[in-house]
Amino acid sequence: MSEVKLKALFINCTLKKSPKKSNTEGLWKIAKTIFEKNDVDVDEIRFVDHDVALGVQSDMKEHGWEKDEWPTLYKRVQSADILIIGTPIWLGDKSSVCNHLIERLYGNSAMLNDKGQYAYYGKVGGCLITGNEDGAKHCAMNILYSLQHLGYVIPPQSDSGWLGEIGPGPSYLDEGSGGPENDFTNRNTTFMTWNLIHLARMLKSQEGIPAHGNQRSKWDAGCRFDFENPDYR
Repeated sequence: MSEVKLKALFINCTLKKSPKKSNTEGLWKIAKTIFEKNDVDVDEIRFVDHDVALGVQSDMKEHGWEKDEWPTLYKRVQSADILIIGTPIWLGDKSSVCNHLIERLYGNSAMLNDKGQYAYYGKVGGCLITGNEDGAKHCAMNILYSLQHLGYVIPPQSDSGWLGEIGPGPSYLDEGSGGPENDFTNRNTTFMTWNLIHLARMLKSQEGIPAHGNQRSKWDAGCRFDFENPDYR
């Protein structure tokens, strides 16, 4: 397979504004290093640093909000072949910032690409989780389900996480936490990164998901792609 140029975007859903230390960003740096070693362009967004309105429309300025940076951020989402969402765990679940991001992604999901497919077709997604309480797999299930529902392709083993001692223990980047040295986390993050690269290259080299059978534009025009419904005439 010939090499194709890829771009990866990491959206960090920490609750901390820059320049405060983010443990989720610390875990992301493993993937970032692997991407850069393999000529994958990297973009990063700390979502909480941006003035993004609440809502599920593509531009909330058209719905009563004075400011909304999402349309600009969405262009960066669309320019990436790989999307990794990172989040801490709070009360066993992903952060409120992560929910906010997924809602805004959802707001653009009905848009169509130039093949008449939904907007995120042909892109791949993964996630990174950090925390001091149980819930990493729960967060990953929720995020990865959301991404595939919006049109992203999810490769095998496309999540990774690190959990410190349950309760008020050290966080991933804290001295003596053992996080950066944890073999299980390092292995899973490496496998995730490579699986994202492999699948993104496969899709991009084939110009995305084949369009037949999944084009909203043609369905709306009456094409039924071998679905026979006697009540539809």
